[in-house]
Amino acid sequence: MGINKSLDVAVVGGLLLQALLFHLATSQSFIGVNYGTIADNLPPAASTASLLMSTSIGKLRLYEPQPELVAALAGSNISILLGVPNGDVPNLASSSSSAAASWAAANIPTDVHVSAISVGNELLNSGDPTLAPQLLPAMQNLQAALPAGSTTKALCGKYIYVCKHVQISTVHSMAVLASSDPPSSGAFHTDLAGSLDPVLDFLQQTGAPLMINPYPYFAYASDTRPDTLAFCLFQPNPGRVDAGSGLTYTNMFDAQLDAVRAALDAKGYGAVDVVIAETGWPYKGDADEVGATVDNARAYNGNLVAHLKAQVGTPRAPGKSVDTYLFALYDEDLKPGPVSERSFGLYQTDLTANYDIGIAKSGTTAAPANLTPPAPAQVMPQPSKGAMPTGFCETTAGVPGITQGQQVPQSSSCYVPAGAVSRRLDATTPQLIWLAVSLCMGMAVRK
Repeated sequence: MGINKSLDVAVVGGLLLQALLFHLATSQSFIGVNYGTIADNLPPAASTASLLMSTSIGKLRLYEPQPELVAALAGSNISILLGVPNGDVPNLASSSSSAAASWAAANIPTDVHVSAISVGNELLNSGDPTLAPQLLPAMQNLQAALPAGSTTKALCGKYIYVCKHVQISTVHSMAVLASSDPPSSGAFHTDLAGSLDPVLDFLQQTGAPLMINPYPYFAYASDTRPDTLAFCLFQPNPGRVDAGSGLTYTNMFDAQLDAVRAALDAKGYGAVDVVIAETGWPYKGDADEVGATVDNARAYNGNLVAHLKAQVGTPRAPGKSVDTYLFALYDEDLKPGPVSERSFGLYQTDLTANYDIGIAKSGTTAAPANLTPPAPAQVMPQPSKGAMPTGFCETTAGVPGITQGQQVPQSSSCYVPAGAVSRRLDATTPQLIWLAVSLCMGMAVRK
């Protein structure tokens, strides 16, 4: 009897310790990357999997199912944000649930952690008005078609207490916002309410996040003043005061993110979390694409990663980290449009880095890139993207990935307040530690 009790205590203690490790691991695994496929020179799936596992990237966003790549990631700690192409939405939205069940059975892996499924990409701003009314039915049908318990085997693992639900959401461009300057004035377009409000209600009911694609790069492209560049790159700047909230913003990423949060609050959906599904900066562009340089791309992405790791949050939500997917893993050589569209990759398709942002596990961590902003060329704001007000956010849909039904997030180590500490190590952690240690001590005494 005593032996059995000791074994029981040992098992429970081990489970609590595993829960603690899981809690710590998931609390740090919030930096992801997008895997775009508009290219004819992508490396083999096994090579991509090895590259990802050599970095601190913990999440991978797929715009459509990629069975070979998912299989190559089996056994890794990398989770998947699985995308449903816009073209599949009408079929999933059909009255028959068999289509959604078939899609789920064919495309949701059981040996890799699927954190969420994105039904469509920037669908409400896709230019196809027939898709909007089909979005919610597709999301509802897919939710109902998920495996038992709405979980995947890999995510649940061996012990049910670490099992989390697969979340069903959809990705939006910043064009869903009618107002974002200042951030406290954030509001969704009223003409989208008929399609967007039911989706927001679904997200709130299911606990799934709103996914959004902000790109500070395009804000700078419309306002090429040096102080705007510094603001976009997380570099030293005077900051911008939000007259509505009294909060001071020191980078565009936080401003755009908080504008989305303000829009959610205004609709009564403040409990809905936000995930940055895309964000990035091109390292090369055409002659008239001001700011598309290696130094700026390194500064934005490197400082963003450092900002996220610092877990200082935003002025509106201090200490709250946000899952963020960088755009993109590779350059996509078949994308149409300006040179910048084909120059967002962190890596070349030969697996060499375009620049270092400190994510290699074996390499040294790159310091935040507080580069001196270069004097911008004297060019007029690009009419196609809209003039940028002298404030915070640009809300056009003209961002990377649009040709694939794709699209990008933000933060900085340059602006960690003195004495700031992470709030991510919350009360759950010490409680788990204390329980595990107490039970293990009890086990030792009983022996």
